[in-house]
Amino acid sequence: MHSNIDTLFANLWQDYVAITPSAKKVHELLGETAGKVALINDHVAFRTFNIDKVNLEKLSQHFLALGYEEKGQYNFEQKKLKAKHFEHADTTKPKVFISELLVEEFSADVQAIIQNMIANIAENAASQDDFLYSGTHWQVSSADYETLLAASEYAAWMAAWGFRANHFTVSVNHLPHFQVLADVNAQLKDAGFVLNTSGGEIKGGPEVHLAQSSTMADQIEVQFSDTKKQIPSCFYEFAQRYALPDGDLYQGFVAASADKIFESTNAKG
Repeated sequence: MHSNIDTLFANLWQDYVAITPSAKKVHELLGETAGKVALINDHVAFRTFNIDKVNLEKLSQHFLALGYEEKGQYNFEQKKLKAKHFEHADTTKPKVFISELLVEEFSADVQAIIQNMIANIAENAASQDDFLYSGTHWQVSSADYETLLAASEYAAWMAAWGFRANHFTVSVNHLPHFQVLADVNAQLKDAGFVLNTSGGEIKGGPEVHLAQSSTMADQIEVQFSDTKKQIPSCFYEFAQRYALPDGDLYQGFVAASADKIFESTNAKG
C-alpha cells in the first residue's frame, strides 16, 4: 500500500494521461486559461468486478489506509453496478469513487470470460503498491471483448484496460477564471473536444447540488490476443458543486448523473 497520497495520485495521473492524450490537452487548456494554476481534482474514479480477489473492498483498502473514509453508497441497477465514494479529511485531496460490476447478474458466457481474466491475477496482487495502476493482468481475444461489449460497456472496458483510473475530474469550483460549468464546456467545445451528451451535456445542476459534464473517451489502439483494435480509453470529467442550506458544498454523488457519466466510454457512439 502507498504511504503517500500525492505519490499515489501522481502515479495514477501518469498512467491515465499515457492512454488519454486529450486529458493532457484539457489540462493545458484550462490550466493556461486559469493563469497556470494547478487544477484541483474533484474525484478520481475506479472500476472493478465484485469478485473477492479484486472487489471494491480490496481497492478501497488502498484509500482507507491513507485516511479516507467511506461516505456514500450507490446502486446502478440497469448497468448492474454498485459503487461507494470515499473522502479525505483534507478536502484538497480528491474524493474517490469506486464501482464494481455484479458479475453474477450476467450470462454464463460473460461470467466465464471475466472469471478467466481474474484467474490470471496473483492472489495478493490487489494489496500491492501499484495495483491501482497495474492495468490488465490477462489477454483477451477481440471476440471475447465483443462478447463483453454486447453485454456491458463497463466489462469490455475492464477487459481492455484493467486496473487504473477510469477518469480524473476537474473541480470547476477551484477554477479562478470560470464561475459555471457551462462556460467550461463552451471553452472545451471551442477547442474541438467532444462532450458526452447522454442525459444532456450537463448532468444534474443546482437542484441536486452537483453539475457534471465529461469529454468522450479517447480512441486508442489496443493489442488483443489476436489483433489490434481502436477502442475507447479514458475520459476527463468536470464537476461543479453547489452549497447546501448550511453553506457547505455538497460532497456526494448523484446516481442518475453518474449513470450517464459511465457512458463516456461507450464504443457505440
